[in-house]
Amino acid sequence: MLQTDIATMRYAVEPPRRGLDPWQRERALALLLEHLDVGIDVTTLARACGLSRSDFSRKFKVSTEHSPQAWLRLQRVEKAKRLLAEARLPLAEIGLECGFCDQAHFCRIFTRLEGVTPRGWRRLAS
Repeated sequence: MLQTDIATMRYAVEPPRRGLDPWQRERALALLLEHLDVGIDVTTLARACGLSRSDFSRKFKVSTEHSPQAWLRLQRVEKAKRLLAEARLPLAEIGLECGFCDQAHFCRIFTRLEGVTPRGWRRLAS
């Protein structure tokens, strides 16, 4: 009985997951922000941090709680919110400036993340 409990405990306790080193995190986030409008592939990010693609993706998620692409989408929506509040640009133009491929894609992602359409968000922000 005691041996079974010890074996069960061994598998129940996971080793702590390690994220990116601070310099790697800063480098990755800077590259993502530099390429906010056009995007950047994970292989390029991983190479810039001296990691394999899979190791980078796992460590990035531990460090930010998001995959690189999900983090990029969040930043695009944040930029879009600033533009919606500050500028009177058409929604399609805001979407393109924030790196979305078209207005429909912009509206779909924005609504999924914010729970309101970009036009509705603009009305609430003004």
